[in-house]
Amino acid sequence: MWGIIPAAGTGSRIQPLAFSKELLPVGSRLDADGERPRAVSEYLVERMIRAGADKLCFVISPGKFDILGYYGAGVGSADICYVVQPRPGGLCDAIFRALPLVRPDEPVLVGLPDTVWFPEEGLSDLPDDMLSFLLFPVEHPEYFDAVVTDDAGGVREIQVKQPDAKSNWVWGAFKMPGAVLHDLYALWREPGRRDEYIGTLVNAYLSRGGRAVGIPAGRAYVDVGTLHGYREAIKLLSAVQQSDNRRFAPAGPRGIHDHAVLGQRI
Repeated sequence: MWGIIPAAGTGSRIQPLAFSKELLPVGSRLDADGERPRAVSEYLVERMIRAGADKLCFVISPGKFDILGYYGAGVGSADICYVVQPRPGGLCDAIFRALPLVRPDEPVLVGLPDTVWFPEEGLSDLPDDMLSFLLFPVEHPEYFDAVVTDDAGGVREIQVKQPDAKSNWVWGAFKMPGAVLHDLYALWREPGRRDEYIGTLVNAYLSRGGRAVGIPAGRAYVDVGTLHGYREAIKLLSAVQQSDNRRFAPAGPRGIHDHAVLGQRI
């Protein structure tokens, strides 16, 4: 299973930083030498591996070599590769940079590396055979992509940063068969499209008979791309750690034998 991690953004909302925003220290992990800072992107990497990903692809922009230096060839049991988005082109463009690596018969996970969310095993609730979104309740859905579903969980519409969003459930990650990723790419390539946001592309996919489901299994979701989000992430991790600090995450970047102290779902 592939995990695609779009990490080409500049992080303008939280600049200036002396490193890629995906390496922003948030929380900590334990290794043989004691407690160390933990990069925010490690939370997504951990969750993808928990869900069965054995291959991870970071999509980076030119010059973001610190991510490559941090993760190297792999994390735990998962191998890592890197592809380059040569210039800013939006989330869809970043995701599709990894398309040549993905076979139609392989499941694909996609998540955002500057977020922290719970439960840790949330991606495992998503089916392998169709496009599915892991949904989280938030107080201000207008800042995110709100997902409107029917009574059976079928996705009716994704409202991209819409002021009057009809749902307070937003997607935090998603999963699909490789064949659906290829279908979405073909749609994105049509004249006049080249969507920036995955939500508008999925709406077009649904209008043509495609299917997607929303799984409201999320408990807490924080975007760490702003100072406010950074502070909220620290609060969330502190609360989870206090809940149960006896639970440990998988090993960190390959060659570093460490564990992150994490709590149970909240």
